[in-house]
Amino acid sequence: MQDKSPHPPFDKGGQGGIYPLPDKDSALKTLREEIGDCKRCKLSSGRTNIVFGEGNPESELMFIGEGPGREEDLQARPFVGEAGTVLTNLIVKMGLRREDVYIANIVKCRPPMNRDPEEDEINSCMPFVQEQASIINPKVIIALGRISAQNLLNTKTPISKLRGRFYEYDGIPVMPTFHPAYLLRNPKDKWLTWGDAQKVMEKLKK
Repeated sequence: MQDKSPHPPFDKGGQGGIYPLPDKDSALKTLREEIGDCKRCKLSSGRTNIVFGEGNPESELMFIGEGPGREEDLQARPFVGEAGTVLTNLIVKMGLRREDVYIANIVKCRPPMNRDPEEDEINSCMPFVQEQASIINPKVIIALGRISAQNLLNTKTPISKLRGRFYEYDGIPVMPTFHPAYLLRNPKDKWLTWGDAQKVMEKLKK
């Protein structure tokens, strides 16, 4: 599946663009400054913090989730609640450390009552995670859950049918899998996500 995203990435301004430095960490800091105290959508009215993303900018593996929950909103860090423990355990099982990978979300502010982010909210925020992916340029992206996978791949196909095989986003292989919060509710499906992760591990070795 080729990238046909309806969310255009930022115009980098041609020669050198707004990120003239090859240093990925500096480019991410510049992007964070571009976001500022974002008021681009209504999620800004209820947030405590913007959850930008964190991890190793040089990582070959990037995880993209849906959006912050309560703990993430309070700590301004992605995946630090119960679902974060599930994700961290998966990363460790893959033979990595959390600090070895990069983790971000489709939206950077917590939707109220942990509801799904709405289309206008996704449209406002999607260019930022697209730019993060462009800067990091990982070897593989793992899309965590329906919201992430459907928006990266511009599809309405259910996550249960998407997961388990590779697609492509902007030239980067994408493996959709279940969201860690889903696995908390459905632990019997953890083996499916582990199977997806094993395919990613094989891809990273090539």
